Amino acid sequence: MAVISGLRHSSFLNTTAAEEINGGPEEKERMKQNTPAAATVTPGGEAFDPAAPPPFRIADIRAAIPAHCWVKDPWRSFSYVVQDVAAVVGLLSAAVYFDSWAFWPVYWVAQGTLFWAIFVLGHDCGHGSFSDNPVLNNVVGHFLHSSILVPYHGWRISHKTHHQNHGHVENDESWVPLPEKLYKKLDYSTKFLRYKIPFPMFAYPIYLWSRSPGKSGSHFNPYSALFRADERKLVMTSTICWAAMVAFLFCASTIIGPLSLFKLYGVPYLIFVMWLDTVTYLHHHGHEQKLPWYRGKEWSYLRGGLTTVDRDYGLFNKIHHDIGTHVIHHLFPQIPHYHLVEATREAKRVLGKYYREPRKSGPIPFHLIPSLVNSIQSDHYVSDTGDVVYYQTDTSHFSSLPSSKLHTN
Repeated sequence: MAVISGLRHSSFLNTTAAEEINGGPEEKERMKQNTPAAATVTPGGEAFDPAAPPPFRIADIRAAIPAHCWVKDPWRSFSYVVQDVAAVVGLLSAAVYFDSWAFWPVYWVAQGTLFWAIFVLGHDCGHGSFSDNPVLNNVVGHFLHSSILVPYHGWRISHKTHHQNHGHVENDESWVPLPEKLYKKLDYSTKFLRYKIPFPMFAYPIYLWSRSPGKSGSHFNPYSALFRADERKLVMTSTICWAAMVAFLFCASTIIGPLSLFKLYGVPYLIFVMWLDTVTYLHHHGHEQKLPWYRGKEWSYLRGGLTTVDRDYGLFNKIHHDIGTHVIHHLFPQIPHYHLVEATREAKRVLGKYYREPRKSGPIPFHLIPSLVNSIQSDHYVSDTGDVVYYQTDTSHFSSLPSSKLHTN
């Protein structure tokens, strides 16, 4: 299992001066021309440019994280699998027993959230943070991901590409920004589906089959451009496991009926997809301050990772295994999820202003809805030129929005 080592990437740190970050609506023309704007002001009154090369190295962050945070305990990891699978089975049994329209909505939300939690545990397997045993990681990862129709190795490999290139306009893999020329080639229906809530929140299955605009390949095809020749057998194995799950669901539908299967599995699957798309989008978009994307010499592993955003999901934090604690996970994906909160707490001493403290949530993270909606409505494309760029808004496509919505995340 490929694991990204923080020390391995410390050489990626680039100390070249970056362009300053853009401001609000008055900076629209400056953004279009990709020229520097004034640095933003922190709550303490100090000017701070998040695109500026940080004064620390990734090795400094790593050194601040306690040694035990790097330890992978397979028994502890397994305990979360048992916990989540037991909860899924329990909810499934309750739904069959009650079979009541008063209970179905509760079941759908709860079961879809648990599907998402299971995805996160499979995600740990993909990073090698579940255990130090690659065979164990792959077996558990296939079991968890195939059960929710995710091709384990196909996704694992593309997700590794995302981590190794986070924040890079061309090379990133997840919710990557579209250059202006590519954006303007999209037809109206594609723009509508990509930038109108709730359609982007159901994009994941489409992404698995065809990736994002401007990128070719499928997570199911061993000969896709996503994969090297030595990865084809792994991808084929995952596709077979995925197909076996589809066959199982088909057989189940012939026994219990398509409607029952849709209620028991189909709707929770859609809820899971909404969780996945929403959470992964908010990890990289929608912060109150526009954050940079990089190209060329300005990009480094460290600078790209520092554009990741932590989020607070209230009572869901522990349910979905602290996946909202995302900055340190992106820099050091080999840290198990159960150590991320502590690792982040210690790393903040080094990160300083480059760490953006998440807004605290109530039990339900309603505060994230405006961030999601405003970002999708305003973050459409980036300039075709420049090594430090920021999202711009297609005002012709979203001309009915107030200007305050067009330029804030």
